Amino acid sequence: CSDNTLYTGITPDLKRRIDEHNKGNGARYTSNKTPVKCVYSEKQLDRSSALKREIEIKRLTREQKLNLTTSKK
Repeated sequence: CSDNTLYTGITPDLKRRIDEHNKGNGARYTSNKTPVKCVYSEKQLDRSSALKREIEIKRLTREQKLNLTTSKK
């Protein structure tokens, strides 16, 4: 986010979701932190798997999340 925080969420359409966030129509958390950009994403097989992974990522420390963003590059 524009305030250098990290937001985690799930969506079936990443581009659309980022556009929604940047228009202020996304999550309440990002509404005043635009522009937002995607720094990391993963594909999951289904919504259930995506929700489980979202919870795992949300439990990580900021440093661990930042390490995710650099580990795939």
